[in-house]
Amino acid sequence: MSQKEKAVVIYSGGMDSFTVLNLARKQGYEVFALTFNYGQKHVKEVEYAKSVCQQLDIPHKVIDISAINQLLGGSSLTDNIEIPEGHYEEDNMKSTVVPNRNMILLSMATAYAVSLKAAKVFYGAHAGDHAIYPDCRPEFVEKMKAVCAIADYQPIEIVTPYLHHSKTEILTDGLKMGLDYSKTWTCYNGREKACGKCGACTERLEAFSLNNTPDPLSYE
Repeated sequence: MSQKEKAVVIYSGGMDSFTVLNLARKQGYEVFALTFNYGQKHVKEVEYAKSVCQQLDIPHKVIDISAINQLLGGSSLTDNIEIPEGHYEEDNMKSTVVPNRNMILLSMATAYAVSLKAAKVFYGAHAGDHAIYPDCRPEFVEKMKAVCAIADYQPIEIVTPYLHHSKTEILTDGLKMGLDYSKTWTCYNGREKACGKCGACTERLEAFSLNNTPDPLSYE
């Protein structure tokens, strides 16, 4: 593109959004990263996001919306509920759903995009999340695209480049881009080292294994 088009990337600091962030840059967008602290136990990912944006000289806003947890009860990511271990299976992982999280984040990211006169908002929904997270399903994304196109006088496009790809495929793409995944945090437990047992860790380790690549993170 002759003149860089602005785009907002919802950037958690995790593997998927890290790949999306770099993909948007590779595609030539002027990227503005937006990270949310919603009271998640793995708030450590926010520090990873800050570090990456500093290294890449990307404009970055970290927004504390943790006060909304007064309204969003019942998730093991934000409440005093034990993080489940094992693979991403519906019965095991449903407790990690934060009610309506992505609709809230996309709404704020869309408002930010309007203020920047950016045309697009990127976020990292992927196929591995469809069975567990309602706000990562294709039908949710399609409805949000329709709403964000008419929510303001300036239409905003919601972009989900990996909506129909697995985490393994996302990692494959990122490795082809030469990305360093030691700069990402995945574990739902925000301890010094990744636990290696929660659903997020299990899926991450599986993705690295299927790509025949060692995971650069340290595990307990």
